[in-house]
Amino acid sequence: MSKLACARGGADLAMTAGSRVRAGAPLIGPGFVAAIAYVDPGNVATSTAAGARHGYALLWVVIGTTVLAGMIQYLAAKLGLVTGQSLPEAVRDRLGTPARLAYWAQAELVLVATGLAEVLGGAIALHLLFDVPLLLGGLITATVSTGLLVMRDQAGQRKFEHVVVALLAIVGIGFLAGLFAAPPSDADIISGVTPRYIGPDSLWLMVGMLGATVMPHAVYLHSALAKDRGARASAEGLTRALRTTRADVATAMSLAGLVNLAILMLAAGALPAESDVDCLAGAHAALGEHLGPVFGLLFAVGLLASGLASTAVSTHAGAVVMSGLLHKRVPMAARRLFTLVPAIALLTIADDPTRTLVGTQVVLSFGLPFALIPLVILTSRRTLMGARTNHPAVTAAVWVVTAAVIVLDAGLVWLTVTS
Repeated sequence: MSKLACARGGADLAMTAGSRVRAGAPLIGPGFVAAIAYVDPGNVATSTAAGARHGYALLWVVIGTTVLAGMIQYLAAKLGLVTGQSLPEAVRDRLGTPARLAYWAQAELVLVATGLAEVLGGAIALHLLFDVPLLLGGLITATVSTGLLVMRDQAGQRKFEHVVVALLAIVGIGFLAGLFAAPPSDADIISGVTPRYIGPDSLWLMVGMLGATVMPHAVYLHSALAKDRGARASAEGLTRALRTTRADVATAMSLAGLVNLAILMLAAGALPAESDVDCLAGAHAALGEHLGPVFGLLFAVGLLASGLASTAVSTHAGAVVMSGLLHKRVPMAARRLFTLVPAIALLTIADDPTRTLVGTQVVLSFGLPFALIPLVILTSRRTLMGARTNHPAVTAAVWVVTAAVIVLDAGLVWLTVTS
């Protein structure tokens, strides 16, 4: 082969590789938007409380739920890519009116709990940083997050995703920095990754951590973000889209899981055994005292970025749910008010903000089966998914997860009633 032919062949290969990169680029980002839901203030509160109360003992819960979250988010994205429908749209087409309205009502309750957690998290962060009263901080958080959504409507989805990824990076830096100053020992990590039950209080936290990690609104939203990016593609293009989506989800969920692990290990290793360090204000103060004011500042900045980004993402998810189930499109500002009013009302009566945050995550856990059951049924149907149907092992795994969620929820209800 001549040098000219070799050069042309190399150029063709380079062009092919470049084309593949450009084709896959639009698929990078939805996973990171969904990942914001996995590092929201509810996650910060549950992981901080778990580390402060039980040391490293619940590391295995964070690891296990992160793996499950990655699998579930990929199924949600696959449903959107293959069918061109979001999960709420697919559910709407298969339910009668009464069942559809009931399904929408439970989804809205979950979104109210989500909105409360995220507005409250931003309010706590502003209080820690600038001594802003919680109610005013909640209003500021809601206003800024609404501005992010207006920016999305005007600048487009890709710009919104870039901003969310930047906020996710700030969250990561804020919570990972302290871990470098107080790294855990190998023995602590090994002891924490061994599954075990350590009492009724740990069950409350385990259910909260599950609700905080595998989040219903992230499932709804991810299917919608992916649906317009592959449904009309060729078989080869769809294969490439699914491969790129797997990488997007794996990278984003790994980052989110690393942040949650860092929060728990930071709380376990750096916080003293005092009664109030499992609250976010106490954790912030203890970090500043034991690691230095810079690390306390980074903790608060990470919490603020988490609250701002996750509030915008959950509002977007609420619009997806309402549009998909009711076929009604509501302006983002109106949608923001729909969940903001109950969040602000609850904010005014919350005696213990951190425990309220953990409680919202328990509510999310109760809403999780309503997202998982239709997701696994739909992605297992060959008539809907064709050759992209779930592997039987994946279907079995998600059913096991769903059953475990229901058992944990039932156990928590039993302990609450009988205690």
